[in-house]
Amino acid sequence: MEPGKATVLQGQVQIYTGNGKGKTTAALGLALRALGRGLTVCFFQFIKGGGPYGEQLIAERLQPGFTIISTGRPGWVRPETIAEDRALAQQALQQAHELLCSGNYDLFVCDELIGAIGFGLIDIEQALELIRSKPKQVELVLTGRNADEQLQQAADLVTEMREIKHYYQNGIPARIGIEL
Repeated sequence: MEPGKATVLQGQVQIYTGNGKGKTTAALGLALRALGRGLTVCFFQFIKGGGPYGEQLIAERLQPGFTIISTGRPGWVRPETIAEDRALAQQALQQAHELLCSGNYDLFVCDELIGAIGFGLIDIEQALELIRSKPKQVELVLTGRNADEQLQQAADLVTEMREIKHYYQNGIPARIGIEL
């Protein structure tokens, strides 16, 4: 192993969940750390077809080790769009599964996969199958609010971000460069 270059021998499953800010941000921090050590990263975003988000804008400059894929329709999941949202999420899940198993990535982040489960776009059993199919040498991270108990049991690490205070409560909207 060259100096500073990491190798994932036994990948773990991490979950970042909870109602507080910071789940995607924590996953991006881990991705940055992995890139710094020469690991390859796929940051696969579910239900984030809108944007552009800051992480999408920087992705090209982090090549060749960083791949970001954003899926879903722009805007919020709503009752009138649920069929389209579910179809897009199912296509995304299939693509994520193929990429996870491709052998091309050391770290694979499924950003907002848990959110897609919460909206009923992906079934819990499908997410558990994704976890079971993870190659041994790949670190897998799932993010999103309200991680199901079954997902938590399948993970090796679960971190809950808990909101104590948030400036949204004072009417401050999402800000470019901070939340977007």
